[in-house]
Amino acid sequence: MTVEAHKETIEFQAEVSQVLNLVIRSLYSNKEIFLRELISNASDAAEKLRFEALADDALYEGDPELKIRVWVDKDAGTLTVSDNGIGMSRQEVMDTIGTIASSGTKKFLENLSGDETSDSQLIGQFGVGFYSAFIVADRVTLTTRRAGMEPEHGVRWESDGEGSYSIETVEKEGRGTEVTLHLREDDNEFLDSWRLRQIISKFSDHLAIPIEMPKEDTGAEEEEKDKDREIEWEQVNKGIALWMRNKSEITDEEYK
Repeated sequence: MTVEAHKETIEFQAEVSQVLNLVIRSLYSNKEIFLRELISNASDAAEKLRFEALADDALYEGDPELKIRVWVDKDAGTLTVSDNGIGMSRQEVMDTIGTIASSGTKKFLENLSGDETSDSQLIGQFGVGFYSAFIVADRVTLTTRRAGMEPEHGVRWESDGEGSYSIETVEKEGRGTEVTLHLREDDNEFLDSWRLRQIISKFSDHLAIPIEMPKEDTGAEEEEKDKDREIEWEQVNKGIALWMRNKSEITDEEYK
């Protein structure tokens, strides 16, 4: 059955626009936290799939190896974070990204202190971490498909963060979510794979799910253009919480 490609442009809920502006403005000099938040969301999606698959193993769709991947396309100026977790339906995308519960928004606004370190922790607690992508991107494209749905039920969401977003039905083979950030020229530092590895090590090293990037020596740090060329991926996080590792393995910097 073919699903009609339905595209529409929708205004953000007023509270979303307010939070978007606040997140971008209050965390602007702590830009790197956007990657922590996107990876955290991807990890949550993987855990949600693991939980739902306990009751319905078919949700794995023959691909039980959960992972997060991060890569860049320097020519296009994009950074992409993808996962093969639970994914979202069209309605879930609209409910999750287009709106925020007013009570949650009010608490978030009340808790903003002006201190970047504490405020950067808040955005994850209040479920608004996705919006931190707009700190470094002038356009964000999200493509997703919920596990268990047919490929023709994929969804593409896109916005410049200025008050509205477009959403359309697309074909997506694999389940899960892919978030592509079209980086501002001033933020090209995040096209450097070593810089990204550094951020992942700093914020996301403890996540149990593998975070993969293209191997440096393959010359494939950019998004795959030649479909005949196989990208070699390598895990860049340790996957063990700092407090669970042997004392001898921890550097003085990590200890601090």
